[in-house]
Amino acid sequence: MGDHKEQPLRVGAAVRRRRRALELTLAVVAERSGLSVPFLSQVENERARPSKSSLERVADALGTTAVELLAAADPACSVDVVRADAGAEFTPEAQVRPLVRGHHQLHATEFTGDHDEGRELQHRNDKLMYVADGAVEVEAEGRAHRLGRGDTLYLTGGVRHRWRATVPDTRVIVVEVADHIDAVEDRHGFGKR
Repeated sequence: MGDHKEQPLRVGAAVRRRRRALELTLAVVAERSGLSVPFLSQVENERARPSKSSLERVADALGTTAVELLAAADPACSVDVVRADAGAEFTPEAQVRPLVRGHHQLHATEFTGDHDEGRELQHRNDKLMYVADGAVEVEAEGRAHRLGRGDTLYLTGGVRHRWRATVPDTRVIVVEVADHIDAVEDRHGFGKR
């Protein structure tokens, strides 16, 4: 149960990652493959599944093979349980635990303990921070925001910020739209093609 390797694959994200790595537009891939831009967009956004022939044409246009694209594909699991004791990484100051496995549209992470307050962060897409226990201070857009247990902070994509725990054993849940997703209009200059 929860073993996402048994599920069918979602090849669209692999196609998008490969296309972006090559710095190609959908129009260029469409021209090279003989497929339409709307169809390729639907494939990348998992709204259409390419036939074997179409996938081979896309792979050729991207200078790879259909087998390699399938190997890089994401599992299409609809349910995946991540147990409380799975996958935590420990440092002397903190524990960081991914709450979602794999390469998906959302990333969710639990931070317990201190956080590297000197590190400035900036993400392409939106982010939500929820303080499950303790307290944090978040500096964003020149203002300090003090958050306690049960408080949330929403940051739109592109906002530079940093945060730190102000109480020992603070636990923060961070949920963000993955950087490989075009979730918002690119108003901050990220991901220019």
